[in-house]
Amino acid sequence: MKVLPFTMLVPDDKSVISEHIELPYFYQYLHRHDEWQITYIEKGEGTLIAGNDMHAFRSGDVFLIGAKLPHLFKSNPEYFSGDEHKSVKACSIYFNASGALAALFALPEMKMASAFLTKNKHGFKVPEKLAKEIAAKMFSVYRASGVDVLFNFLKLVNGLQELNENVEPLCSDLYSSNVSENEGMRLSKIINFITENYNNQISLEDVANAAFMTPQAFCRYFKKHTGHTFVSFLNEVRINDACKSLISGEKADCISGVAYKAGFNSITNFNRVFKSIIGQSPRAYIDNYNNVSRVSLVGS
Repeated sequence: MKVLPFTMLVPDDKSVISEHIELPYFYQYLHRHDEWQITYIEKGEGTLIAGNDMHAFRSGDVFLIGAKLPHLFKSNPEYFSGDEHKSVKACSIYFNASGALAALFALPEMKMASAFLTKNKHGFKVPEKLAKEIAAKMFSVYRASGVDVLFNFLKLVNGLQELNENVEPLCSDLYSSNVSENEGMRLSKIINFITENYNNQISLEDVANAAFMTPQAFCRYFKKHTGHTFVSFLNEVRINDACKSLISGEKADCISGVAYKAGFNSITNFNRVFKSIIGQSPRAYIDNYNNVSRVSLVGS
Protein backbone atom coordinates (compact mmCIF):
# COMPACT_ATOMS: atom_id res chain seq x y z
CA MET A 1 0.00 0.00 0.00
CA LYS A 2 1.51 3.30 -1.08
CA VAL A 3 0.34 6.45 0.66
CA LEU A 4 0.50 9.60 -1.45
CA PRO A 5 -0.28 13.16 -0.34
CA PHE A 6 -4.02 13.28 0.37
CA THR A 7 -4.53 10.02 -1.57
CA MET A 8 -4.55 6.39 -0.50
CA LEU A 9 -4.52 3.51 -2.94
CA VAL A 10 -6.80 0.80 -1.52
CA PRO A 11 -6.76 -2.77 -2.89
CA ASP A 12 -10.09 -3.88 -4.36
CA ASP A 13 -10.08 -7.11 -2.36
CA LYS A 14 -9.81 -5.54 1.11
CA SER A 15 -12.16 -3.47 3.26
CA VAL A 16 -9.76 -3.13 6.21
CA ILE A 17 -6.15 -2.26 5.38
CA SER A 18 -3.27 -2.93 7.75
CA GLU A 19 0.46 -2.36 7.52
CA HIS A 20 3.56 -2.74 9.66
CA ILE A 21 6.47 -0.49 8.73
CA GLU A 22 10.11 -0.15 9.72
CA LEU A 23 11.78 2.87 8.10
CA PRO A 24 14.46 5.49 8.83
CA TYR A 25 11.69 8.03 9.60
CA PHE A 26 7.95 8.52 9.19
CA TYR A 27 6.32 9.71 5.96
CA GLN A 28 7.27 13.37 6.03
CA TYR A 29 4.43 15.15 4.22
CA LEU A 30 1.16 16.50 5.57
CA HIS A 31 -1.58 14.36 4.03
CA ARG A 32 -5.10 13.12 4.48
CA HIS A 33 -7.29 10.31 3.18
CA ASP A 34 -10.90 9.16 3.32
CA GLU A 35 -9.97 6.33 5.66
CA TRP A 36 -9.84 6.46 9.43
CA GLN A 37 -6.36 5.59 10.69
CA ILE A 38 -5.28 3.87 13.89
CA THR A 39 -1.52 3.98 14.43
CA TYR A 40 0.58 2.31 17.12
CA ILE A 41 4.05 3.84 17.47
CA GLU A 42 6.16 0.78 18.17
CA LYS A 43 9.42 2.73 17.91
CA GLY A 44 10.21 6.40 17.29
CA GLU A 45 9.41 9.85 18.56
CA GLY A 46 8.49 13.25 17.19
CA THR A 47 5.50 15.52 16.75
CA LEU A 48 2.07 14.58 15.41
CA ILE A 49 0.46 17.46 13.54
CA ALA A 50 -3.28 16.80 13.33
CA GLY A 51 -5.46 19.46 11.78
CA ASN A 52 -4.51 22.66 13.58
CA ASP A 53 -3.00 21.07 16.67
CA MET A 54 0.21 19.29 17.70
CA HIS A 55 1.00 16.38 20.00
CA ALA A 56 4.32 14.85 21.01
CA PHE A 57 4.51 11.14 20.24
CA ARG A 58 6.87 8.41 21.42
CA SER A 59 7.18 4.64 21.49
CA GLY A 60 4.07 3.01 22.92
CA ASP A 61 1.59 5.70 21.83
CA VAL A 62 -1.60 4.86 19.92
CA PHE A 63 -3.60 7.42 17.93
CA LEU A 64 -6.98 7.30 16.21
CA ILE A 65 -6.96 9.81 13.34
CA GLY A 66 -10.26 10.91 11.83
CA ALA A 67 -11.18 10.49 8.18
CA LYS A 68 -10.05 13.39 5.96
CA LEU A 69 -8.05 15.00 8.79
CA PRO A 70 -4.72 16.39 7.51
CA HIS A 71 -1.95 14.87 9.59
CA LEU A 72 1.77 14.31 9.75
CA PHE A 73 3.93 12.18 12.05
CA LYS A 74 7.00 14.41 12.01
CA SER A 75 10.04 12.44 13.20
CA ASN A 76 12.55 14.27 15.36
CA PRO A 77 15.53 15.84 13.49
CA GLU A 78 17.96 13.13 14.61
CA TYR A 79 16.07 10.58 12.47
CA PHE A 80 17.21 12.44 9.34
CA SER A 81 20.91 12.40 10.26
CA GLY A 82 21.66 9.13 8.46
CA ASP A 83 22.32 7.26 11.72
CA GLU A 84 21.64 3.60 10.89
CA HIS A 85 20.72 2.96 14.53
CA LYS A 86 17.82 5.41 14.29
CA SER A 87 14.63 4.03 12.78
CA VAL A 88 10.87 3.99 13.32
CA LYS A 89 8.41 1.12 13.54
CA ALA A 90 4.63 1.37 13.50
CA CYS A 91 1.50 -0.67 12.92
CA SER A 92 -1.47 1.06 11.28
CA ILE A 93 -5.04 0.06 10.49
CA TYR A 94 -7.09 1.95 7.87
CA PHE A 95 -10.83 1.71 7.28
CA ASN A 96 -13.45 3.73 5.42
CA ALA A 97 -16.72 3.72 7.34
CA SER A 98 -18.43 5.51 4.44
CA GLY A 99 -16.91 3.34 1.69
CA ALA A 100 -16.34 -0.41 1.63
CA LEU A 101 -17.57 -0.78 5.22
CA ALA A 102 -20.64 1.47 4.86
CA ALA A 103 -23.07 -1.49 4.90
CA LEU A 104 -21.42 -2.88 8.04
CA PHE A 105 -21.65 0.41 9.93
CA ALA A 106 -25.28 0.81 8.80
CA LEU A 107 -26.34 -2.36 10.67
CA PRO A 108 -28.48 -1.84 13.81
CA GLU A 109 -25.83 -3.60 15.88
CA MET A 110 -23.29 -0.98 14.77
CA LYS A 111 -25.36 2.03 15.83
CA MET A 112 -23.15 2.71 18.84
CA ALA A 113 -19.99 2.38 16.75
CA SER A 114 -21.29 4.83 14.16
CA ALA A 115 -22.25 7.31 16.87
CA PHE A 116 -18.77 6.89 18.38
CA LEU A 117 -17.09 7.83 15.07
CA THR A 118 -19.40 10.80 14.62
CA LYS A 119 -18.67 12.08 18.11
CA ASN A 120 -14.90 11.67 17.68
CA LYS A 121 -14.68 12.89 14.09
CA HIS A 122 -11.08 14.13 14.42
CA GLY A 123 -9.83 11.21 16.51
CA PHE A 124 -7.86 11.11 19.76
CA LYS A 125 -4.82 9.72 21.56
CA VAL A 126 -5.51 6.46 23.40
CA PRO A 127 -4.85 6.83 27.15
CA GLU A 128 -1.39 5.49 28.02
CA LYS A 129 -2.64 2.81 30.43
CA LEU A 130 -4.82 1.26 27.70
CA ALA A 131 -2.45 1.65 24.75
CA LYS A 132 -0.97 -1.87 25.03
CA GLU A 133 -4.43 -3.44 25.00
CA ILE A 134 -5.45 -1.54 21.86
CA ALA A 135 -2.10 -2.27 20.19
CA ALA A 136 -2.61 -5.99 20.79
CA LYS A 137 -6.01 -5.82 19.09
CA MET A 138 -4.40 -3.98 16.16
CA PHE A 139 -1.82 -6.72 15.68
CA SER A 140 -4.65 -9.28 15.76
CA VAL A 141 -6.16 -7.51 12.75
CA TYR A 142 -2.77 -7.24 11.01
CA ARG A 143 -1.99 -10.95 11.43
CA ALA A 144 -5.47 -12.20 10.48
CA SER A 145 -6.69 -13.28 7.05
CA GLY A 146 -10.06 -13.81 5.42
CA VAL A 147 -13.16 -13.25 7.52
CA ASP A 148 -11.05 -13.21 10.72
CA VAL A 149 -9.87 -9.74 9.68
CA LEU A 150 -13.42 -8.43 10.12
CA PHE A 151 -13.98 -10.31 13.38
CA ASN A 152 -10.79 -8.89 14.88
CA PHE A 153 -11.52 -5.44 13.45
CA LEU A 154 -14.89 -5.39 15.25
CA LYS A 155 -13.11 -6.29 18.50
CA LEU A 156 -10.73 -3.39 17.90
CA VAL A 157 -13.57 -0.94 17.24
CA ASN A 158 -15.35 -2.18 20.36
CA GLY A 159 -12.18 -1.64 22.38
CA LEU A 160 -11.93 1.93 21.12
CA GLN A 161 -15.59 2.59 21.92
CA GLU A 162 -14.95 1.73 25.55
CA LEU A 163 -12.54 4.69 25.72
CA ASN A 164 -15.28 7.12 24.67
CA GLU A 165 -15.48 9.07 27.93
CA ASN A 166 -11.76 9.19 28.68
CA VAL A 167 -10.24 10.88 25.64
CA GLU A 168 -9.55 14.35 24.28
CA PRO A 169 -9.85 15.16 20.55
CA LEU A 170 -6.69 15.59 18.48
CA CYS A 171 -7.94 19.01 17.43
CA SER A 172 -10.88 21.34 17.99
CA ASP A 173 -14.36 20.27 16.85
CA LEU A 174 -14.53 23.63 15.07
CA TYR A 175 -11.65 22.69 12.77
CA SER A 176 -12.69 22.03 9.18
CA SER A 177 -10.97 19.21 7.27
CA ASN A 178 -11.95 20.70 3.90
CA VAL A 179 -8.47 21.46 2.61
CA SER A 180 -7.68 20.91 -1.06
CA GLU A 181 -4.80 18.67 -2.14
CA ASN A 182 -2.80 21.65 -3.45
CA GLU A 183 -3.29 23.53 -0.19
CA GLY A 184 -2.22 20.44 1.73
CA MET A 185 1.03 20.27 -0.21
CA ARG A 186 1.63 23.97 0.38
CA LEU A 187 0.92 23.64 4.10
CA SER A 188 3.21 20.63 4.24
CA LYS A 189 6.12 22.63 2.84
CA ILE A 190 5.48 25.48 5.30
CA ILE A 191 5.24 23.17 8.30
CA ASN A 192 8.32 21.25 7.22
CA PHE A 193 10.26 24.50 6.98
CA ILE A 194 9.22 25.50 10.50
CA THR A 195 9.84 22.09 12.09
CA GLU A 196 13.26 21.82 10.44
CA ASN A 197 14.40 25.30 11.45
CA TYR A 198 12.63 26.03 14.75
CA ASN A 199 15.86 25.87 16.78
CA ASN A 200 17.31 28.71 14.71
CA GLN A 201 16.27 32.33 14.87
CA ILE A 202 13.73 32.20 12.02
CA SER A 203 11.53 35.22 11.41
CA LEU A 204 8.15 35.79 9.83
CA GLU A 205 9.96 37.06 6.74
CA ASP A 206 11.98 33.85 6.52
CA VAL A 207 8.97 31.54 6.52
CA ALA A 208 6.98 33.87 4.22
CA ASN A 209 9.84 33.81 1.71
CA ALA A 210 9.95 30.01 1.91
CA ALA A 211 6.23 30.00 1.05
CA PHE A 212 6.75 32.56 -1.77
CA MET A 213 4.31 34.95 -0.09
CA THR A 214 4.43 38.41 1.42
CA PRO A 215 4.45 38.45 5.24
CA GLN A 216 0.95 39.92 5.32
CA ALA A 217 -0.46 37.32 2.92
CA PHE A 218 1.32 34.53 4.75
CA CYS A 219 -0.14 35.58 8.12
CA ARG A 220 -3.69 35.51 6.73
CA TYR A 221 -3.12 32.19 4.96
CA PHE A 222 -1.48 30.44 7.92
CA LYS A 223 -4.09 31.61 10.42
CA LYS A 224 -6.93 30.53 8.12
CA HIS A 225 -5.61 27.02 7.57
CA THR A 226 -4.08 26.19 10.97
CA GLY A 227 -5.87 28.38 13.49
CA HIS A 228 -2.43 29.51 14.71
CA THR A 229 -0.37 32.61 14.18
CA PHE A 230 3.16 31.91 13.00
CA VAL A 231 4.56 32.84 16.42
CA SER A 232 2.11 30.67 18.39
CA PHE A 233 2.81 27.66 16.14
CA LEU A 234 6.58 28.19 16.35
CA ASN A 235 6.38 28.48 20.13
CA GLU A 236 4.43 25.22 20.42
CA VAL A 237 6.98 23.39 18.29
CA ARG A 238 9.80 24.78 20.41
CA ILE A 239 8.09 23.98 23.73
CA ASN A 240 7.35 20.46 22.52
CA ASP A 241 11.08 20.01 21.87
CA ALA A 242 11.92 21.53 25.26
CA CYS A 243 9.56 19.14 27.09
CA LYS A 244 11.32 16.15 25.57
CA SER A 245 14.75 17.56 26.51
CA LEU A 246 13.71 18.35 30.09
CA ILE A 247 12.71 14.74 30.81
CA SER A 248 15.36 13.01 28.72
CA GLY A 249 17.80 12.69 31.58
CA GLU A 250 20.48 14.46 29.58
CA LYS A 251 21.33 17.65 31.49
CA ALA A 252 17.72 17.93 32.57
CA ASP A 253 18.70 20.44 35.26
CA CYS A 254 20.13 22.86 32.72
CA ILE A 255 16.88 24.62 31.88
CA SER A 256 18.65 27.53 30.20
CA GLY A 257 20.49 25.10 27.91
CA VAL A 258 17.20 23.45 26.96
CA ALA A 259 15.69 26.85 26.21
CA TYR A 260 18.50 27.91 23.88
CA LYS A 261 18.59 24.51 22.18
CA ALA A 262 14.87 24.83 21.41
CA GLY A 263 15.38 28.22 19.75
CA PHE A 264 14.63 30.71 22.53
CA ASN A 265 17.15 33.52 22.99
CA SER A 266 15.87 34.59 26.42
CA ILE A 267 15.33 32.38 29.48
CA THR A 268 12.69 34.84 30.71
CA ASN A 269 10.73 34.52 27.47
CA PHE A 270 11.15 30.74 27.54
CA ASN A 271 9.73 30.49 31.07
CA ARG A 272 6.78 32.72 30.16
CA VAL A 273 5.93 30.83 26.97
CA PHE A 274 6.44 27.44 28.63
CA LYS A 275 4.01 28.26 31.42
CA SER A 276 1.41 29.71 29.04
CA ILE A 277 1.43 26.50 26.94
CA ILE A 278 2.08 23.77 29.54
CA GLY A 279 0.40 25.45 32.50
CA GLN A 280 3.39 25.17 34.82
CA SER A 281 7.01 26.25 35.00
CA PRO A 282 9.80 24.12 33.50
CA ARG A 283 11.06 23.24 36.99
CA ALA A 284 7.57 22.14 38.10
CA TYR A 285 7.24 20.12 34.89
CA ILE A 286 10.46 18.21 35.66
CA ASP A 287 9.46 17.64 39.30
CA ASN A 288 5.99 16.37 38.35
CA TYR A 289 7.44 14.03 35.74
CA ASN A 290 9.97 12.62 38.23
CA ASN A 291 7.28 12.17 40.91
CA VAL A 292 5.01 10.29 38.48
CA SER A 293 7.92 8.11 37.37
CA ARG A 294 8.76 7.21 40.98
CA VAL A 295 5.13 6.34 41.75
CA SER A 296 4.99 4.14 38.64
CA LEU A 297 8.14 2.27 39.67
CA VAL A 298 6.83 1.72 43.22
CA GLY A 299 3.51 0.44 41.92
CA SER A 300 5.02 -1.91 39.33
